[in-house]
Amino acid sequence: MDATIAYLLTLAVYYFIFNIQTWGLNLQFGVAGILNFAYIIFFAVGAYITGTFALPHADPFSGQTYFFGFALPFPIPLIAGGLVAAALGLLVGVIALKRLRSDYMAIVTVSVGAIVYDIIGNYFPLFNGQDGISGVPFPLQTRLGLDYNTYQWFFMGLAGVIMLILFLIIQRITHSPFGRTLRSIREDQDVSEAFGKDTFRYRMIAMAIGCFYAGVAGGLLIEYISAFNPSGWTAGETFVLFAALIIGGRGNNWGAALGALLVPVIFQEATRYLPQFPNSDTLVPALRNVVVGVLLIVTLWFRPQGLLPERKAKFPKVQLDAPENKQEEADVALG
Repeated sequence: MDATIAYLLTLAVYYFIFNIQTWGLNLQFGVAGILNFAYIIFFAVGAYITGTFALPHADPFSGQTYFFGFALPFPIPLIAGGLVAAALGLLVGVIALKRLRSDYMAIVTVSVGAIVYDIIGNYFPLFNGQDGISGVPFPLQTRLGLDYNTYQWFFMGLAGVIMLILFLIIQRITHSPFGRTLRSIREDQDVSEAFGKDTFRYRMIAMAIGCFYAGVAGGLLIEYISAFNPSGWTAGETFVLFAALIIGGRGNNWGAALGALLVPVIFQEATRYLPQFPNSDTLVPALRNVVVGVLLIVTLWFRPQGLLPERKAKFPKVQLDAPENKQEEADVALG
């Protein structure tokens, strides 16, 4: 396969994965107003669970044993990764959403993220520590008998179909009465509670669904690249997703998709193939972060609602007749 085509296929798959991630974060932060600064943790959990569910318990080549290791066929590992990430999201939600709001809730999510990162990175029997897991089988490749080049096209189509299904679901959720209730909670939680809404239950559901999307995105990534380790889910990755959502337009799934294209794909992934400067291997990655930071500042300064802002609900205006007109109509009717 031509190197340029392979490069574009990789970017397309990454875009589909980043879309799913950003939509999940958009439901939590953009629609429900949940400041989840540990969002990348749920992405990682989905990746690890998907990988270990697809791998055998003992790898005959490396001798590595995995905590799960069920060697299950696709799509069971991917679904399991999303469900475990959602379950962890519910656990974090019980801690962070029950009594805490705003900044305090964000601090709790950061703390949980640090704890999970340290446990996975240092407890070797769980997911092989800092070395991570590798050799994850490509889904359906053996069953379909595809060579590597043909399989790249197949996986791009598979990831695209999964992304489309999840987009239709998240669109239905955000435009439903449930989504409108989440927006009301985001705007003023006390008023929503005064109208009888169980805000804790609504936000817990949003937390679980958003984390499920993160888990599925992580599962797709590990099934595509066949490996995963702690270097792929640092705190900076969460910043990139928040930047994509804010620049694209939070509260709008189309804006989230635009932000995922601009920030993670064009500014983060595409620039990895730029030539390095002599005697300065870290200059391009540093400039990449600078560009994203500047773009975020410019967006917040000149267009804080994002490039594709959330569309506010419009209600028809009711024209009220003046009392004297009503009296004249009544006199005509009687007379």
